[in-house]
Amino acid sequence: MDKLLDQISETVAGARTLEELTRPMLEMLESVTGLESTYLTTVDLQRSVQNVLYARNAGELKIPEGLWVPWGDTLCRRALDEGQSFCNDVPERWGDSAAARELGIQTYLSTPVRLADGSLYGTLCAASGTRHTLSPRAQRMLALFATLIAQQVEREQLLQQLIEANGRLRAFATTDPLTQLANRRALQQELGRRLGGDPSGRPLMLAFVDLDGFKAINDVHGHDAGDQFLIALGERLRAVLQAGEVAARIGGDEFVVLGWGPEPQAQQRAEEARHAAEQAFGARVEQATAGDYPLGRGLCLSYAGASVGVVSVAPGTLDAVQTLRAADEAMYQVKRARRALAAAGDQAG
Repeated sequence: MDKLLDQISETVAGARTLEELTRPMLEMLESVTGLESTYLTTVDLQRSVQNVLYARNAGELKIPEGLWVPWGDTLCRRALDEGQSFCNDVPERWGDSAAARELGIQTYLSTPVRLADGSLYGTLCAASGTRHTLSPRAQRMLALFATLIAQQVEREQLLQQLIEANGRLRAFATTDPLTQLANRRALQQELGRRLGGDPSGRPLMLAFVDLDGFKAINDVHGHDAGDQFLIALGERLRAVLQAGEVAARIGGDEFVVLGWGPEPQAQQRAEEARHAAEQAFGARVEQATAGDYPLGRGLCLSYAGASVGVVSVAPGTLDAVQTLRAADEAMYQVKRARRALAAAGDQAG
């Protein structure tokens, strides 16, 4: 008995996963019960199925891992319903069980694995094709193992919940809640990473987007319509992103798109290539913002497009704040040029 307790203690202390805990316990359960198959199952009550998760087979009776059976036909279901955890005359008592008949089970032992909230996780079982008796010690060990397994399941579930919660917190900290694009914090982190350099030597390109006339949308149609407009615009930017590009919302009506510039070329053509890449990048982003925006309740806005300023930055020349400032200035140059062009058109008219 002392040796078994030592083995249990070592197993519990050393197990990092449910499998590492369960497999030695199935071997110990075989030793104390004398039954040739021991196994742990999970039960999906919504789908009404039972799955053999881990199994140990030391004799002719084979309970295969991964076996799925209808819950209503199982011996575990009958044992739970009848409060009969042990049976050594299965063909006589539960002869209507097709699964037991096909496997040739004569002796059966089962206990539920219940979590702290009372929910049924599964069952811990032992079975044999021959008739056996059961000692009180074996029954106590079965109950102990089921409790230890339930505690391990709860630990793993809690760990998974913490991992998922941490992921949601990270996403919340780096995501704009309205558009679901990256936020300013995430953009600055990505800018800092990219400004560290690209293995190919390409420069970073940044398009700063300012939504001309957005205040008028809010003033005339209300802030709900303005929010819908921002959401739709974010979706349009996301739709035109190419490999390695990132879109972010960094303010009320300010967006940024990050991309990579052209591959390094000969000195005499490098400036031409950079300028052409900036123009193409800016045009793609600007065109994505222009068009009709259905905003619900019969409202459809025709938007001429945002002011988009583009800069290229060689790695190691500017930091994230300086890069954003340079792109912002490039955007204002575009905005001033558009205003001047509109004013000239009004005067001509």
